[in-house]
Amino acid sequence: MKRIIYFIFLMCLSTTLVYGQKNRPINKQKKMKEMNNFSFNDSIVQDNSGTKKINLSAKTKYTDYKIFSFLKDTSYVDTTLNIKKHYKFNFLRKDNFGLLPFHNIGQTFNRLTYDFDKINTVPGIGFTAKQFSFNTIRDIKYYEVPTPTSEIMFLTTLEQGRFLDSFFTLNFSRRLNVSIAYTGLRSLGKYRASLVSQGNFRTTFHYETKNKQYNVRGHIATQDVLNEESGGLTSESLLAFIDNDPNFSDRARLDVNLEEAENFLKASRVYLEQDYQLLSSKDSANQKDFTNLKVGHVLVSNKKAYEFSQNSPSNFIGTTNFSGNIKDDVNYTFLKNQFFLEFNSKYVLGTFKAKSSIMSYSYGYDKIINQTSNINTRKLKGSAISFGADWRAKINKFQLDATGEITPGSARLAGTNLLGNLSYKKDSLFDIKASVLLNSKSPNFNYLLYQSTYDAYNWENDFENIRTQNLGFQIDSRWLNAAVNLTNIENYTYFDENNKPQQYSENVTYLKVKASREFIYKKFALDNTIMYQNVSGGSAVFRVPELITRNTLYYSDYWFKGKPMQVQIGATFNYFTAYKANAYNPLLAEFTLQNSEEIGFPTVDLFFNAQIRRTRIFFRVDNALSDFGKRNYFSAPNYPYRDFTIRFGLVWNWFI
Repeated sequence: MKRIIYFIFLMCLSTTLVYGQKNRPINKQKKMKEMNNFSFNDSIVQDNSGTKKINLSAKTKYTDYKIFSFLKDTSYVDTTLNIKKHYKFNFLRKDNFGLLPFHNIGQTFNRLTYDFDKINTVPGIGFTAKQFSFNTIRDIKYYEVPTPTSEIMFLTTLEQGRFLDSFFTLNFSRRLNVSIAYTGLRSLGKYRASLVSQGNFRTTFHYETKNKQYNVRGHIATQDVLNEESGGLTSESLLAFIDNDPNFSDRARLDVNLEEAENFLKASRVYLEQDYQLLSSKDSANQKDFTNLKVGHVLVSNKKAYEFSQNSPSNFIGTTNFSGNIKDDVNYTFLKNQFFLEFNSKYVLGTFKAKSSIMSYSYGYDKIINQTSNINTRKLKGSAISFGADWRAKINKFQLDATGEITPGSARLAGTNLLGNLSYKKDSLFDIKASVLLNSKSPNFNYLLYQSTYDAYNWENDFENIRTQNLGFQIDSRWLNAAVNLTNIENYTYFDENNKPQQYSENVTYLKVKASREFIYKKFALDNTIMYQNVSGGSAVFRVPELITRNTLYYSDYWFKGKPMQVQIGATFNYFTAYKANAYNPLLAEFTLQNSEEIGFPTVDLFFNAQIRRTRIFFRVDNALSDFGKRNYFSAPNYPYRDFTIRFGLVWNWFI
C-alpha cells in the first residue's frame, strides 16, 4: 500500500508541474518550445497589479500523442467512450471474452477458449493460472507525446481493497521519451481465504539520435501476485450454497477446504533493443530511405520465482511425512542476447532481417524438498543458439509479415517457429487477414521437473516437443467481423485427473469460429459476439464449451445543455454451454482435468458509463439475476462464480 501512496504522490507532483507551466517566466516558456519543436500559441496578459499571466494554447491534436507497440505499429491516446472500451473496464485492462473469472477480482480465470496464433518460442516456468495479469514483452508500449501525459484507472474490489493503475509519460525532447507506471490491487474477497494482492511496476524509454542513425528502446518490469488459496468449498458448504441456505448469505460463513495456504509468483524483466544504421541513401527530396543497412542487438533477461506455503499439511492436497510449515519454492532465469542485420532497398522487396540468438536458462530448486521421492535432479540448466529471419513487405494493398526461427539440437530449448501473416485492406470497407503458424517447443518446465513436500507432487519427465499447426482467417468490415482458426496439436501436454503431467499420444484438432456485429438504431445499439468451438480429436483431454455468446443492449446519448456528458446505459448477457470444465489446483497453480461436474450458465451484467471531457466513470452490477433461481454458477468445480456485486470505477486522463 505504501508503494501505491508514494506513486500517487509522484503522479500528482508531476501533474502539478505540468500545469504549473502557465506561470513560468516567458523566457523559459520559449526555451521549452524551441527544445521540443512544438507549435504553441502563447498570450500574455498583464493585470492591474502588474502580474503577468501566460495562457498556453497548444496546437496539438490527438495524433500527436503516439503509442508504439512491440512491432512498432502506431496508435494514439484514445479518451473516447464506446462499447469496446466498456469491455476493458476490468483489472486486466483487456477484453476478457472467453475467460471465466473466479469470484474475487485478481484471482485466476478458467479458459473457455484458446488462442494459438502466437506461441512463445521457448518454455516458461509454468504455473499459468497466476500469469493472466502479467505483462509480456509484447504488452509493453512506448510513447511519443508533445506534452506530459498521465492516466489513472480506479476500480472498487470485493471487501477491503482497491485497484489502481497509474501511468505517466513525457518527452524530454522530440527524440527522448520516458514513461513510468504502477498497478496495485488488493481485495479480501467474499469467501474465506480468497485474499488477492498484486503489484506491477513498469518503466520504458526510447531514444533516437538527431539523424536517426542510432535508435534504442527498452523497459524494466517487476510483477508479483499473492493469492490466499481456499481449495474451494467443502462438500457441506457446497450444498448450502446451491440450496441458497439463508444462514450462509454471508459467504464468509461457508467452510473451505484449505486454511492458511497461499501461493506467490514474482517476476522481473529487463529488455533492451538497439540498432545502428551503417548505410543509408535517400530519394531526391531526402525524405525517404531507399536503401539502408542496420545492425542491432536485443537483450532479454527474465527472472521468476514461484512459492507455495502452508502452516501445516492438509489431507485435501495429499499425504506427506512432513508436519511443520510447508514452503515449496522454485526459481527460473532466462537470458537471451540476439544480434541482427536488417536491410531494405527499393531494389529488394520489403525489409529483411537476419538474426541469431544466444540463450541460456536455469530452472529448479536449491535442495531436494521431499527425501522420500525418487527425484535426483535439483536444477535444469542449458544453453542454445538459434537462427532466424524476418521479412516484411508491402505490395500495393497487400501486407506480408513473416518470421522464422530454428534452434537446432535435441536440448530443451530446441525447436522451430514459423509464422506468416498476409493482409489486404480495401479503404475503410474491409480488412482481410490470413495467417499460418508452425511451432515446436518443449513443454513448460513445471511439467518436466517438480518437487513438493506432498508425496504425490514430485516428478521428472522427458517429454517430447509440443508441435502446433494453426491456420487462421479473419475479415473485419462495416457489415461483419469474423474469424476462423483451425489448430492441430501433437504431443499436447496437460495435467490429468490425478494432477499428474501427461502427454497425449494422439492429435488434438480444434476448430474455432467467431463472429461479431453491432446494430445501431438511433440512440440504441446491440453488440453481439458469438463463438462456436469443436474438438474433433482429443476431446478427452482438450475441453471447451461448444458455444459462447455475449450480447450487449445499450442506450447512448449526450446529456445536459451543451452536451457536456456522454452516457451509456445497458445490460450484457453472457452464456456458455455446459461442459466438463477444468478443475483448479492451488498447489500447482494450474488447471487439471476432471470428469465429475459440468459447468455452464448465463449471467446478466448491468452498467452505467459516463464521460465528462477526458474522464470516464462507470458503475457495474455483476450477475444481477443471481438471486433468482438456483445457485448453479461456478468458475470451476467447488469454486462459485461472483454473486450480485456493485462496483464503481473511473479512468482519468491528463494532458494539455
